[in-house]
Order: sequence, then structure tokens, then C-alpha cells
Amino acid sequence: MTANESVSSGAHGSAHDSGQVHAEGHQHDHEREHELETREFWEERYRDRPLIWSGRVNPVLAAEVGSWPPGRVLDLGCGEGGDAIWFAERGWEVTAVDVSAVAIERGTEAAEAAGVADRISWERHDLAVSFPVGTFDLVSAQFFQSPIDLPRAEILGRAAAALRPGGALLAVSHAAFPPWSTQHDPKHRFPTPQEELDALALDPARWDTVRCEVVEREGSSPDGQTGTLLDGVVLVRRRG
Repeated sequence: MTANESVSSGAHGSAHDSGQVHAEGHQHDHEREHELETREFWEERYRDRPLIWSGRVNPVLAAEVGSWPPGRVLDLGCGEGGDAIWFAERGWEVTAVDVSAVAIERGTEAAEAAGVADRISWERHDLAVSFPVGTFDLVSAQFFQSPIDLPRAEILGRAAAALRPGGALLAVSHAAFPPWSTQHDPKHRFPTPQEELDALALDPARWDTVRCEVVEREGSSPDGQTGTLLDGVVLVRRRG
């Protein structure tokens, strides 16, 4: 009886382990497929033009954080490094993350030209698959949005978990299409700042909501058209 129980248990365990390995393998394949698709999309987009972004700091970020004492910051979706360089010039230790090798190469060259290369660590991640190691005083997610699948709330949740006590997460996103936009899906809906905050599911006993609002700013299109842009702003701080 004991022998039979042992054999039965072993057979069941092997089948279970086999199923688990198959499921884990399928998940790994899905993650790899997502990573390849994401990298291909963004590499192609960056290669299409010598520069995608202006190189200037995002204005909401500058207005909010400009007077803060420097610390360690994680810049999610850093692009060509405009914000990362701005942080470094103000004494921050920067971890700048993007999925595009082309973007990171451009950011590295710009940081060297600005004389702040020693303050910025550049890391390539598909943040749906991998995430930087360490803890931070600030996580900056400026227009961390994508036309392809992006588990944004999940990633921002991981970013919040990487904050030190007293650290802050500042997420700024498009709250509407720019007024000069003519080619977009009229059915597309931008989440409100409150919806984005709710999606993070932060414990109110451990987090303070500093800002959760839509703000206006003046902007211009690549061909020089001007207009009023709407940005959704979420700023939360982890209690010490």
C-alpha cells in the first residue's frame, strides 16, 4: 500500500510539474513575443526621423519638481533623454529607461554633450517584461503612453513599489488629442487622472495624493501650429 501511494503520488506530481512547465513556457513565449513586437515598433519609429522629441524638459515636470532637492530618480520611457539630462543638470542621480536602443544611444550622446554622462545610467527594458533594480526618491512617467499594448497601470504600480519612504511618483499623460490632430479614432477615450489613480490601487494609509487633475498648457505641432493642450497629472507620495 505504501509503495502504491508513493508511485501514485509521484505520477501525479510529474503530470502537475509538466503542466506547470508548459504553462510557464507559454507565458515566457508570450512575453518574448510582446517584447519583440514592442522593440520593433519603437526602433522603427525612432529610425524614421533624426530626432523625435524636442530635447526640452516636459513643462509640468519642470514646474513641479524644479525646486525639489536632488535624489535618485527613475525616468520611465526616457526617449532621447531630455528629462534625464534636465534631472542630471540639477544634481539628480538618474536611471533612464527605454525600450528603444536608438533612443538610448541618442540620449547617451546628448548627455555626453551636456557634460552629465556620469550622472545617468541608461537601461533598455520592455517594462511589461523587466524592470530596473533599486529604490528611488522619484519616479517620473512623462507621457508614458503607447499606441501598442502597454500594461501602464501594472508598470506604474511596480514603480510605486520601488519608491523609498517619502518618495513620489509623478505621472503626466495626454488628457485629450491636440487641437491640430486630424487623424485619430473619434471613439478613443483618454482615462481621467482619477481613473488612473484608482487603477494604481494604492493604500490610502500609506500614500498621500498630492495632485490629481487636468491642467492646460500651450503647445505647438511639428509644423508650428499652436494651441492649448490638456495634460492629466497624478502625483502621489509614499508616507515615510
